[in-house]
Amino acid sequence: MNNPVLFEEKQVRRVWNEAAQKWYFAIVDVVGVLTDSVNPGAYWRKLKERLKKEGNETVTNCHAFKMTAADGKQRLTDVADAEQLLRLIQSVPSPKAEPFKRWLAKVGYERLQEIENPERAARRMREIYRQKGYSEAWIEKRMRGIAVRDELTDEWKKRGVKEQVEYSILTAEISKATFGMTPTEYRDFKALSHTGDNLRDHMTDLELIFTMLGEASTTEIARNTDAEGFPENRKAARAGGKVAGNARKELEKKSGRKISTRTNYKELPENRRRMERSSGEES
Repeated sequence: MNNPVLFEEKQVRRVWNEAAQKWYFAIVDVVGVLTDSVNPGAYWRKLKERLKKEGNETVTNCHAFKMTAADGKQRLTDVADAEQLLRLIQSVPSPKAEPFKRWLAKVGYERLQEIENPERAARRMREIYRQKGYSEAWIEKRMRGIAVRDELTDEWKKRGVKEQVEYSILTAEISKATFGMTPTEYRDFKALSHTGDNLRDHMTDLELIFTMLGEASTTEIARNTDAEGFPENRKAARAGGKVAGNARKELEKKSGRKISTRTNYKELPENRRRMERSSGEES
């Protein structure tokens, strides 16, 4: 289960390993937090090489898991558990070392609470979005979108679709049929180039709604046609996306306004943009 968390407004990706019953954190994200480097990937590669020469087991025993990158694709990423990170921090001079250690202990404890009560995870995610400046109306749609997405991927898994690569292809098919753009093209459209930028976190309410419609329609079609394997589910993805795409075009025709916008929330929080948009419409 992938579940990013925030340390001082910066995202740290992590994945829960059921077998080991522990979190694994993306090392490049941790390096970015500790160093404020403009290129934490390059920093980590140099540090990794130095530690290898020194025979540091923190690196030699390091795992690599697939995690969601900025472009929405799953990529192999060096990860470390809390114990490994504590040793790694000693090799990265940083005034944030001590605060980060306290934070690391806290998020580990939160996970144990979330296992016992999954609602805690949802509440924490809502709070993260509030801190980032999103409105309650937007957060509600984003959370619902996550649930719709989880239902779709669960359905794909049951129907023999292979995770990661095939999931990405099917997602691109839905997006293309819904918006006329793949997720990669959509990111370019919105000028999202930063590693931590998640496309859906920069969507407007209507963009989120049509994303949900495309994915929910795909789930329904896959079930009703009993789609099995990648080729059949690809047909279902195109059909589900087309349902949302036709609805989008109809709304655009009636409203006279495009659904897909270049709006993003990199500089101005969503709730501020919402207020400015409302003020503009009133005037």
